Amino acid sequence: MKRREFLKNGFLISIGGVLIPKTILSCRKETLFEESSFSGKVIIIGAGAAGLYAGYILKSKGIDFQILEASNKYGGRIGKNDSFADFPIDNGAQWLHGKNNILSDFILSSNTKITLDDTENMYWFKNNLVKELPKNPEIFDEDNLPDVSFQQYANQKEFGDDYKYIIENLAGDQGASASKLSAYWNHQEEINWVSGDDDYKFEQTYFDFIETQIAKPINNEIKLNTIVKSIDYSSEIITIIDSNNQKYTANKVIITVPISILKKNKIEFTPHLPNEKTEAFSKIGMGAGMKVFLKFSTQFYDDNIVGGSICAAYANEKIGKIGEDNVLLAFIMGEQAEYLTSLGNDDAITLKLLEELDLMYNNQATKSFISSYVNNFTNKPFIEGAYSYSTINIGNSREKAAESIDNKLFFAGEAMNLNGHHQTVFGAAETGYREVINILKNNK
Repeated sequence: MKRREFLKNGFLISIGGVLIPKTILSCRKETLFEESSFSGKVIIIGAGAAGLYAGYILKSKGIDFQILEASNKYGGRIGKNDSFADFPIDNGAQWLHGKNNILSDFILSSNTKITLDDTENMYWFKNNLVKELPKNPEIFDEDNLPDVSFQQYANQKEFGDDYKYIIENLAGDQGASASKLSAYWNHQEEINWVSGDDDYKFEQTYFDFIETQIAKPINNEIKLNTIVKSIDYSSEIITIIDSNNQKYTANKVIITVPISILKKNKIEFTPHLPNEKTEAFSKIGMGAGMKVFLKFSTQFYDDNIVGGSICAAYANEKIGKIGEDNVLLAFIMGEQAEYLTSLGNDDAITLKLLEELDLMYNNQATKSFISSYVNNFTNKPFIEGAYSYSTINIGNSREKAAESIDNKLFFAGEAMNLNGHHQTVFGAAETGYREVINILKNNK
């Protein structure tokens, strides 16, 4: 479950012991905050990582704010299940990708226990599990990549059908199908990544850290089950109406809903958002995604299995945990997630995965199977997908999507991250932080 190593140092500055890209911050946060005289009210739409972190920063500065969350719980694409196994599992995001990001020093200073996940891959290749492949599929780290899909570029480099699902795994790690992810733009965005190339697992869960350190301190300012239907920013005071026709007013609004919600125009804006803004939304990809946890009586499987035709990425969920249960995660993205979703129910999804694992491990999966737990983000009404990815011809759409409007509407969330940290919890948090700074620096 490693992110590809497209990582370069770039230009960084230090805040609180962690290096933060200059694309997030233009000067030290203390200076910006001290110079600001903003005293109005901020409403944040969405209680995912971006919204929660924005609220956390606003509260620390004594600024009036409220978070409106459509679902019945906060966290967005972060969640927890502590009843499936004898250790807690993350419903959503679970790896901390590197330690040079806005949350990492917070994690370390809070004594949150994390463990390096340095497990090795086994590849399902020509109906066999192998440790090494004849050809290195990491061709997407080359210079001068064309703006074609991963699949098309692999074909150009003469990777045959035997590598189809290996390539699908690489694209799936980026939240997309190999037929939809741009080789060029994915590489261009990943060049900016500065967090680091090591992956860490939480002894508890990523959600536990977010809840304890960020969400609970602002819990009184979070209003759940509040579906925002419209935002009127035509006057100095912004008016927000929810699905129960309740009205809220604010001086500034930070919108942190997933890009899938913005793409589908599920919030009505008055006046309409500029065409270049909605066009930018449309060019940012958001594919299907699900996580299926499979509990077995024995660990017959390897720690990482790459290249399955049903699921291109399996991972040992027990890594970094304290417990005895044997749990294998099926991490399913793009067209593979679409296919499994089309089967209609969790039992059918589980059966397909067991059939594939039986093929790989001589029928040991079915013999050892105890139970499964399916978390399908595609079907969640306020998420509708996994995370953003770089489509062909995406260009500068993330920059356009993230631009504020009239110093009133501010846009955050992992899809709005401009320094290569999209698709991550800390990348979402970075954008929430960025937009708070944007609000305050324009009201000095």
